Formats: sequence, C-alpha cells, structure tokens
Amino acid sequence: MPCAVILTALSVERKAVRSHLTELNEETHPQGTIYERGKFATEGKVWDVGIVETGAGNSPAGIEAERAIAYFNPDVILFVGVAGGIKNVILGDVVAGTKVYGYESGKVGETFKPRPDVGLSTYNMIQRARAEASKNDWLTRLSPQPHPNPTVFVAPIAAGEKVVANIKSDVFKFLEQNYSDALAVEMEGRGVLQAAHANQQVSALIIRGISDLIDGKSAADKSGSQEIAARHASAFAFQVLAKFEIPNQALNSNQTSKETGSNIKQAHSGSGDNVGGDKNTYYDLKGATFGFAGRDYTANIINKNQNINPNSDEDMDLLEILTNYFSNREKPGQHLKSLIAMSKIKIDTAGIDYNLPVRELITSFYVQLLPNTDNYVSFLKVFQRQLPSYSIDEKSFINDLIQNPENRYG
Repeated sequence: MPCAVILTALSVERKAVRSHLTELNEETHPQGTIYERGKFATEGKVWDVGIVETGAGNSPAGIEAERAIAYFNPDVILFVGVAGGIKNVILGDVVAGTKVYGYESGKVGETFKPRPDVGLSTYNMIQRARAEASKNDWLTRLSPQPHPNPTVFVAPIAAGEKVVANIKSDVFKFLEQNYSDALAVEMEGRGVLQAAHANQQVSALIIRGISDLIDGKSAADKSGSQEIAARHASAFAFQVLAKFEIPNQALNSNQTSKETGSNIKQAHSGSGDNVGGDKNTYYDLKGATFGFAGRDYTANIINKNQNINPNSDEDMDLLEILTNYFSNREKPGQHLKSLIAMSKIKIDTAGIDYNLPVRELITSFYVQLLPNTDNYVSFLKVFQRQLPSYSIDEKSFINDLIQNPENRYG
C-alpha cells in the first residue's frame, strides 16, 4: 500500500486534511509525537496516510518531517496549509511550490545582504501538480464547489519566521525586491523540504491556500478565509495524490550484504564452532565471522538450548533484506534505534554500536534479534511497515516469517 505523510501547522489545516480520510486512528511516536493514520481510497488504489500537526515555524516543521519520515517511511510527504498572497493571487487560490525560499538567510552589515537558501519540491510532484492545475477535476473534491473557481499556481513560495501582515513593512518590501517571483509567503515549507532533501527516496511538495493578501490579514482570518484556503489546499493535495504514480523502482541490491551472508554460511559450514557434533547446533558466532574480529556479540544471548542454523535460507534472506534497507537510510544507526524503540523489544542494546558501518551494525543486531520469538515478531511487524510500497516480495516474505517465526531456525 502506498504511504503519504501530510504535515500541517494549524488545527484548521489538519481538519481540512482529515475530511478526506477514513478509518482514522491515533498513534503515538516513542518520543511523544501524536499522529493520526487513515485511509484515502481513490482511482482504484488505497493510500495509507499519516497526519501530523507541527505548529508554526520552519524548525519544528523540519524536525517533525524528519521524525515522520522515519516513522511512516512514506513514498510522499506533503505540507498542506494556508499562506499570505504576495502577488498575482486572490483569496482562495492555491499555490503549489516549485521551490521555497528561506528568506531569513543572509549577512548583516551596514545593510542586510540576502544569501538565498532554496529548497526544491521534487520534480515528479511538480509535474503532477502542473498537470492537475491545468484542469478543474480537483474542484469535485470540494462541497459546495466555490464560485468563481479558484486558480492553482505552480510557482515559488517564500518562507521565514515572521507573520507578514502589512505591505508597507520592511519584510514585505524586502520580499518584493529580492524574491520577486514568489507568489506567497509562509513559515514552514523550507524546513519540510530540508528534511525531504535528506531523504531523497521521498517525493515532496508544498501546497498552500491563500488566506489573506497581507494587508487586512486579521479581518480576513475572522471572515473564515483560513478555513476556505485550507479546504482548497487540501482538495488540491488529494487530487495530486490520487493521480500520482509512485516510481516503479526496486531496492538496490547491496553486494556487501550478500557477501556478509556468504561469509556467515561459509564460516559455519567449515570453521564455525560446532559443539556436540550436531551440524544444526551452534553455540556462538565469532566476531571474525562477520568481518570485525575480536568482537563476540552473541556470547551472552545464544546458549546451548537455542539451535540457530546459519545455513537456513530464511536467515540469509532476512539478513539481506535488513542490510539492503538500512544501507539506503541517511542515518542507519539512528533509524535502527528508532525502530527498536517503536517495536518495544527488549535486547541488550549496550551490545550494539550504532556507529558501525551498516553491514556490521545489522549483523550485530541480527544475531541478538533471533533467539527470542516475541522480540523477533515484534520487530518484524514494525519493520514490515517501513518497507517501501513497491517492496512487495520483501513484505510478503516477512509476513510469512511473522506468521511462522519458527522458520528462522534450521
């Protein structure tokens, strides 16, 4: 099932997003962030959608975006909300950001010299936004439909840490002078795109409804313009999601993980410690077997009552899947630590060096995961949700292991 994360800053924006979802349930991240997860059924497919309200500001939006990406492992991340219109827009129009300028960046001397900090929405999302902006299909997601029809622009946006509420202000004049192609100004988009840049497997887009035209902001807000703008932005966002095709890509094969599995198998078919003559009984897996000599990660957790067969195809395949997956993470150690916390398993984490290279990190964790059935199943349930939607074979294989955890033994 494809997965999307939608971030909002305000409760009015969150309510607009929720209205498009069914089967909503609350979930809590181990660090305390509260999410809602629901379903979006459209065009013959169903999206798994996570929602998080970040609060105002680029920094908290970026932090929550990074955390949500690690938690949901989405295919798509969207920020959906309201913004002030700088030029060429009217109340209720929608702007899908091709890029977001972080306009606060610069050097202060006798005058302020801007050093533009620019975040880009991903190419495939921009293309889909342009395609949908050229049609009025998205308006069918609004009830009642507005009149006259709002316009969707696919154009730059500016983001800072200030609420801009006067066209005579220094900030507004600065934006006009230095970011003359920006149609809207807001406070979160740059932070979200920064998180997306660090997770390039995720497609990202910023979508804003125009709730004010800078002057008269308070009056516009009181008139309900935020609710209207949020509904319009949300309707367009779900139209983009409905028509978006996830790139048909497969996980890159990782040769080092195959070598790791091969080394384990070869070592235990020849040089591994086999006490008692039973070829399927191994009492410890020496550090040298995994390529980091002198470190025995399993002496304290594998004993003579646990028959772990390193020649098992299931063991080898799962090790490969884990290693491939974490090799594609920006911060594999932190991500593994997060998944361990989410699965609430009890293992000797002191025996895991989260700064190890991926091959060694996953192998040291893997041999701790095997002995306890509850740990094994709990972690695999969490890990299965993290796999990209196109990893159909991997998801199916792991589901079989969850249903039949005894297959991890020879």
